[in-house]
Amino acid sequence: MSLRKNARDASRQRAQRALAHDGWSRASLVSVLLVLLPTTAALGHFGVGDLTSAFTFPGRLTGAVLLVVAFVSLLGAAALVDHSQFRSFTNSGTLALIGAFAALVANVTLFFELLYNADSVLWKVFFGALASGSVWAVFAVWRTLAVIPAPKRVATAVLVTTVIAVGNFGYQNLYLPSQHEVRPVIRLTTGTPVPSPDRKAFSVPVDITLENHSDLSFDVLGTEFHAMAQRVPLAGQGRLRDQWRTTAKQWTNFEETNPLSRSEVYQPGDLVEAQPWMRYGGSIDANDTVNARVVVQLPMDTAYDQVAFYASAHLTRKDRVSLDHLRPAPAFMSWAGGPVPDWLKRKTGFDSLIYECPLRENNAIDAETRDTRHITVYWNFGAHGVNILESISKEHGKDESDSVTTSRYGIRLAETGPVELSLWDIKSKL
Repeated sequence: MSLRKNARDASRQRAQRALAHDGWSRASLVSVLLVLLPTTAALGHFGVGDLTSAFTFPGRLTGAVLLVVAFVSLLGAAALVDHSQFRSFTNSGTLALIGAFAALVANVTLFFELLYNADSVLWKVFFGALASGSVWAVFAVWRTLAVIPAPKRVATAVLVTTVIAVGNFGYQNLYLPSQHEVRPVIRLTTGTPVPSPDRKAFSVPVDITLENHSDLSFDVLGTEFHAMAQRVPLAGQGRLRDQWRTTAKQWTNFEETNPLSRSEVYQPGDLVEAQPWMRYGGSIDANDTVNARVVVQLPMDTAYDQVAFYASAHLTRKDRVSLDHLRPAPAFMSWAGGPVPDWLKRKTGFDSLIYECPLRENNAIDAETRDTRHITVYWNFGAHGVNILESISKEHGKDESDSVTTSRYGIRLAETGPVELSLWDIKSKL
């Protein structure tokens, strides 16, 4: 039995060596090397870029992983040459197989990533060819290993299990945390009213506090504060249903109306103060608090009954995208020929100041394979101060959808108001 077993093993090994030797033509060797070596170069290029310039730790970790896979692919190419030509190393075939499999996983993953996100057709074709070639490379190396002994099978199982475990870890600990919703909070508080020296006017200080209770930083697209003064006449008795319905029809914009009631006669508010309260293009650090104070002044004999305060901030997440010097556009004013998209041209009497800047993607792969996007910020002036609008688009391209600007580029709106004060109460304290 022992002699027959030894004879079978010897015969199997001779068959394996013969198949390995005969199965590797020069064309096969060159074709597999033409997959592994470009894969090494591409992954190394993206890996170095991510490791040195990605915005987040997950991005830099991705760069490190790409470099490791590039090294394994290069090692597999070297082992392949030894396996097909010299056989100076016993396990060179196994190393070549591991290198080809690592290249396959990386190339297929990047191909589907680029298919979904990239603009460059050249990069899509390149990684599509590498993904297809990687399938051939794995098969070409695999077929030269006529029999895979138990240790190699164990190694293959461990490799597959490791890939699944790494993928699950990345999803649970890197991807999901990056999708966690964060939004700074704005608070408004009013201070003690102060009369003017001649007691013909008074001012109300308003403190604006922006609290960033997260580990993310933000860039500022624009901030806005405005105050609306309102008259609040009351009906002598409960208003009729038809009167109440007539008032309800006027509720078109929340910031323009008083809350509806059966006894309150609707009166549109008047803008008494509007201004930015933080410089555009600035930044808000992680776990930081920003404070600002604005002063609203009214004449002492004002006929208004209430004043309502509003504040907002338009922001972008720094882990999603980076602003590159937000500045006034070359044609700064819409009424002087500044570029305005069609969806804004449809607004009647649209007057706006226009700011813009290019965006930098948060990782080397997107930065290389996607066309440069620009963000445009419109400060639209109206009867209720400034309405800040933003759009992201490729140069001379269509604007991105709201869902893309929110999810991919991390644009966030933080706002608060109305915070209302009775002017009767304020005057009684002067």
